[in-house]
Amino acid sequence: MKYNNKSARYRTSGLALAVGASLLLSGCATTNPNDPFEKFNRAMFTFNDAVDRTALKPVATAYKEVTPSFVQTGVNNFFGNLSDLWSSANNFAQFKGRDGMNDLTRFAVNSTFGLAGVLDIATPAGLRKHNEDLGQTLGYWGIPSGPYLMLPILGPSTVRDTVALPGDWWGDPWTHVNDVPWRNGGIVLRAVDQRASVLDASNLLEDAALDRYEFIRDGYLQRRASKVLDTDKAQERSEKVQGQIDKVQEKVSERLEKLGVKKPETPGTEDADAPAAPAGAPAAGAAPASDSAPNNPPVPAPVSSGAATK
Repeated sequence: MKYNNKSARYRTSGLALAVGASLLLSGCATTNPNDPFEKFNRAMFTFNDAVDRTALKPVATAYKEVTPSFVQTGVNNFFGNLSDLWSSANNFAQFKGRDGMNDLTRFAVNSTFGLAGVLDIATPAGLRKHNEDLGQTLGYWGIPSGPYLMLPILGPSTVRDTVALPGDWWGDPWTHVNDVPWRNGGIVLRAVDQRASVLDASNLLEDAALDRYEFIRDGYLQRRASKVLDTDKAQERSEKVQGQIDKVQEKVSERLEKLGVKKPETPGTEDADAPAAPAGAPAAGAAPASDSAPNNPPVPAPVSSGAATK
């Protein structure tokens, strides 16, 4: 199969230039320092929403209702398998050798035994899927995300992720397919499949009484920061460690019970059930008091005769 890189490169470069020119011409001054392009972003959000309501959502709804579920799963697996190859490259670029080998093995296994990726047999085999892109790699190396940016058709992004778009397009194996009808048809099919997978969530969002633009913006920024910092992996590792600690504690407790060793009591609780001593009684272990005041009154000292004479 022949591949052609120029069309994808020109298309993504043209998109980045068009977005930059639009931002400069719009004069996007705003009172929100975290969203300096809010005026432009809201305009693009309105445009994308109109395109989605009139074209993409109806097609995705029909696709989900008519297409058999196993076909939808196969389409999702096929394009997800292609993304594993680029994810592997980005993991290696971030010095995550283990994850990189994991994704590369996923691609090799699913591409062969999984019928070109239509069947995902790597996940049941314990090879967890990662989703790493060039934007995350740039963030790993300390490049800040920059302001939030809503791209036409493509949706939420940031300045850093927009700059990384040409690289992500180049890293997508499907964009290198030389047959233009097949390539464009696959791009449309993948977009429809991805939209169909989030239909339920989008319907709930539309029914909620809130600012959808702010909700999508804040959620996207938090999610991207989490993926760059790998907070999900850190949480997963901590849960695994805690689970191992709990298992060890359970085994130790079972072993002690078999040996007849009682569980050690907490200090200070040994005499918790002992009856309280009556008022005035000496504390346990204390020496009994001798010559108490009521029974043995003190004897007055003798008066000196010399002092009396004076």
